[in-house]
Amino acid sequence: MRRIRHCFIGVALTFAMLLAGPLLLAACAGFQDSGSWRTADRTSAGLAPTPEQEQGAVVQVYGARAYNWRGYFSLHTWISTKEAGANNYYVHQVTGWRHYVIQSRPDDPDRNWYGAKPELIADFRGQQAQRIIGQLGAVINDYPYPTTYEAWPGPNSNTFVAWVIRQIPEMDVALPSNAIGKDYLGNGLISEVPGGAGYQLSLGGYFGVLAGVREGLELNILGLSLGINPLALGIKLPGIGELALRNTNPMPEPVAPKTGGAGTVSQKTL
Repeated sequence: MRRIRHCFIGVALTFAMLLAGPLLLAACAGFQDSGSWRTADRTSAGLAPTPEQEQGAVVQVYGARAYNWRGYFSLHTWISTKEAGANNYYVHQVTGWRHYVIQSRPDDPDRNWYGAKPELIADFRGQQAQRIIGQLGAVINDYPYPTTYEAWPGPNSNTFVAWVIRQIPEMDVALPSNAIGKDYLGNGLISEVPGGAGYQLSLGGYFGVLAGVREGLELNILGLSLGINPLALGIKLPGIGELALRNTNPMPEPVAPKTGGAGTVSQKTL
């Protein structure tokens, strides 16, 4: 009887720990409007350089809180690209409201996701970005779930972005710990982490463990992750995500403008 009581207490404490973050976000009330998705903000957040500001190739990974109550638990992620010399961006993402779930089309790279402001997760420039773009089309065509979408535990938008990143060696990106679906491996059990240096074990996206240089250590319980990231000096909390002092992903470094220039700051890839 005592053993059963201890098990019950352990399960209750585990669920309380997993739900503490989402409940805190719900109590703090919001990152997005509670109105209709039809009128929610989808304008550009102004995070990406315009084609006039950046003539070279650009590859960016974005994430924003999912719409409505789902945002208390998870993010929606996507990839934006611009080829060298191009005058527009393409956005590559998965959504759940079409039979064919993949979208790759011209669009603003950094739109608000139905009221939620996006966060720039990773940013590649120059020749490295151009090489990534050169592989992207074939990789997207090989995505194994082109007509399947499950918000939990996957495959979903985060599954798509994580899968694409894993297929392109130069695109090592640690996705946020609260991007539910990134750990969904289908029928697989073990895979390299999206960050490139490390491995993960996942049981259908419901349970798993991950260890990587960029990601740190993560424990996945029912799709909600917690852990630590020594390299980023951060902790990972369910729903809230990673609270860190450093970003371990590739990001451009501002370079001082030349004297007498137009004032635009040039950038280089780390």
